[in-house]
Amino acid sequence: MRMLFSSFSVVVDIVNFARISCKVNLRSKILFGNLTLLTRQSSSSPIVKMDGNHSYKRWDNIVKSEQDKREYRGLMLKNEMKILLISDPSTDKSAAAMEVNVGHMCDPHDLPGLAHFCEHMLFLGTEKYPVENEYPRFLSEHGGSSNAFTASDHTNYYFDVVPLQLSAALDRFAQFFLTPLFTESATDREVNAVDSEHVKNIPSDAWRLSQLDKSTSNPNHPYSKFGTGNKDTLDTIPKERGIQVREELLKFHKKWYSANLMSLVVLGQESLDELEKLCVGLFSEVENKNVESPEWKEHPFGPENLQVKGLVVPVKDIRNLNITFPVPDMREHYETQPERYLSHLIGHEGPGSLLSELKSRGWVNSLMAGESSGAKGFAFFGINVDLTEDGIEHVDDIVTLAFQYLNMLRKLEPQKWVFDELEGLSRVQFRFKDKEKPQSYVCSLASKLQYYPMEEVISGDYSFKEWKPDLVTSVLDMLTPENIRIAVIGKKFESVADSKEVWYGTSYKLEKIDSKDIEAWKNAGLSEKLHMPHRNEFIPEKLDLVTREEPQPWPIILKNSQLSRVWFKQDTEFLLPKAVVYIEMFSPIAYLDPLRCSQVCLLASLFHDALNEFTYAAEVAGLGYALQSTKYGLQLSLKGYNDKLPTLLQKLIEKLTTFTVDPQRFRILKESYVRALQNFRAEQPYQHATYHTNMLLAERAWSKTDLLNSTDDLTVESLQSFIPFLFSQLHLEFLFHGNLTKQQAMDMVDTVESGLKTHFATKPLLPCQLIRDREVQMNNGANFLYCADNDVHATHCVETYLQLGLEDKRSNMLLELAMQILKEPCFNVLRTQEQLGYIVFSGVRRAHGVQGLRFIVQSEKPPTYVDGRIEAFLHSMEVNKLLILVSQLSIDQDL
Repeated sequence: MRMLFSSFSVVVDIVNFARISCKVNLRSKILFGNLTLLTRQSSSSPIVKMDGNHSYKRWDNIVKSEQDKREYRGLMLKNEMKILLISDPSTDKSAAAMEVNVGHMCDPHDLPGLAHFCEHMLFLGTEKYPVENEYPRFLSEHGGSSNAFTASDHTNYYFDVVPLQLSAALDRFAQFFLTPLFTESATDREVNAVDSEHVKNIPSDAWRLSQLDKSTSNPNHPYSKFGTGNKDTLDTIPKERGIQVREELLKFHKKWYSANLMSLVVLGQESLDELEKLCVGLFSEVENKNVESPEWKEHPFGPENLQVKGLVVPVKDIRNLNITFPVPDMREHYETQPERYLSHLIGHEGPGSLLSELKSRGWVNSLMAGESSGAKGFAFFGINVDLTEDGIEHVDDIVTLAFQYLNMLRKLEPQKWVFDELEGLSRVQFRFKDKEKPQSYVCSLASKLQYYPMEEVISGDYSFKEWKPDLVTSVLDMLTPENIRIAVIGKKFESVADSKEVWYGTSYKLEKIDSKDIEAWKNAGLSEKLHMPHRNEFIPEKLDLVTREEPQPWPIILKNSQLSRVWFKQDTEFLLPKAVVYIEMFSPIAYLDPLRCSQVCLLASLFHDALNEFTYAAEVAGLGYALQSTKYGLQLSLKGYNDKLPTLLQKLIEKLTTFTVDPQRFRILKESYVRALQNFRAEQPYQHATYHTNMLLAERAWSKTDLLNSTDDLTVESLQSFIPFLFSQLHLEFLFHGNLTKQQAMDMVDTVESGLKTHFATKPLLPCQLIRDREVQMNNGANFLYCADNDVHATHCVETYLQLGLEDKRSNMLLELAMQILKEPCFNVLRTQEQLGYIVFSGVRRAHGVQGLRFIVQSEKPPTYVDGRIEAFLHSMEVNKLLILVSQLSIDQDL
């Protein structure tokens, strides 16, 4: 089946593409860190080692969790490159990451985007491996992938590969930092990929707001630069000025890609000694140019950039209020973490919190608070809220309440019990942290090597070693009306916007905040509705492992009744005091028509909203839940420390079975649901392409338009009466996994069943009602074309889908193998060579038990042309023959 779209977007898991990072402020759920329970691999200090002509320092005292079975070693080569080695004999993937302490804030003033362009170019050939696609081809052939990103002050490259090929992959990787080619032909072509990446980002509100923040900062500060770059900044304008961009790329790499600015992390099955020998041999020759690490002590928000309000027009129909204060870079205080103390309190969501009071007034839906790093030397502390229709009319009142909360914190002064609670939570989190995936783990640690001591590169995020209330007070003293910046985002400002941001075209108006408002906020006083959070009742107390039962290779069925089927598997591998529970409440009513579908969606939103104050403490303590609407009903999931998990489940079932719709929150969340449906038109073209593919192939699916039209009949009364109807007849599917016994699982099943039977007299469905939706079957040789329009994006998207057949283990494996063969050539031909667009994706699509291959290209070129190039690629790779072979091999059980 061929899908041709004239303007869409996709969220794709693309391998081998570069990206530039966009930092969007803040976090409402705070990462807790500490490390009272930890192990050191050795108490020794760094020692000097010799390997041939190479001398280097070695650390064998890396602090790690006592549950962590991986082994670690730190190195500092003679060229001052920092290296962390991780030996994990059980890993199924080896991985490595290199972070270079330079980003787009170091771009030359006349070449915006050069650091990002340099990142792209390193993938396209080196002296030792000059073929442009050698590196991605090698990784693809050996089950690997790669990526990179450029941020304000650092650039990160990473990859993974099957363990046996780590040495060869690392050799190719090392050449990025030794002898990249920057060929003329690749330079001329790859600038189109950078431009396509920028064009893709132009309709994104996150990118637009991030750049507007920069463009309205001190214009003489490097933070104000345009970091992505485009064809104008990296090709057209430089040529007009006689600038040779290839020469500038070479100069940039020669100046900044210095060993003393680099940190490398390598994870493999090999022993630490073997990894050490490999890395010393490959990376000791990277030149140390003794470059001083860039640091910007002056903040980009000087006095002239403060006490301002920006009224911003978004692409989507969103409403946000962003309150920002300039603060110093707090990473040097990682052992005290004053910013996390404040993030925890200001971003709290329990009773007495800022969010709780704002929601009670009907002004906001969510709140995020915390520090975000701008670059080495400066940071921002922000309070960001999602506004309701009423809330955007009460911005000044919301700011007043924020200052009243800050005043309350000042009056009470920093509380040691809060720090101790964070320390305790952090200690448990570090002790029992989950094992990270290799690629994301090395990527993260490569960044942390830049600012944590070698011994604490793993534990630094969790460190609450010393209580320093004066540091908390010093940060709190910076969160004042004199230091405020406000951005209000909403469609209502279209009529007042008088300026356009130069790179993204964002319409906005920037104005000075009236001195009367500043004075009013300075004298905001206190609010009796705001108070400190209660002590957390969900902090786990029992962290022992339950009695181990006979290990099972897969989940077993504990119960199979008319109402419920219960799957259970006790954890025998990770041995952590954690568990996960999934409960599917299957009801044919849930997707009966668009109105029923909308009712289930809104019920899930209202339930989460109503329970947020109660469940937030559990989430902070490492025990979370989610209630999600699905095509088949509702799915309730719980995950975290198993000690209080049954208690949380009991409370959730009690609340669900006695749930009453709040009219005020119904009005607000219904409006949010309608806006979300309307905003889909502004999603990326590839997301539209995948959406239409799903709509065309599903046996039964309600379109965004169907759902939007149904909201006219969505009322408080209709939803309240629908709830008992939904739960009157169900099938329950349970899955328990983790640190649980069979009896504990069955006790939780009884909690759910008895709660539903007591309040709804729930009865089981008939077997004939337990039918899942199917996929449309296309006849062999059939070709279909579907076209759809979108008026938001300048780019188009083509998705080509080749349906293969039903899923089974053998054909799944063979199709994955076929995709592994096609993935890298697809990217190399359509992205690198033909430069069709930044997003080029190929992969397996699975839905309703049916699978096939999909190829997605988002491009500025006409969709008919792009479709032709995809077809030409498929023909050149003889994909039809490949799929016929896969089908034959799927049937041949003797292979």
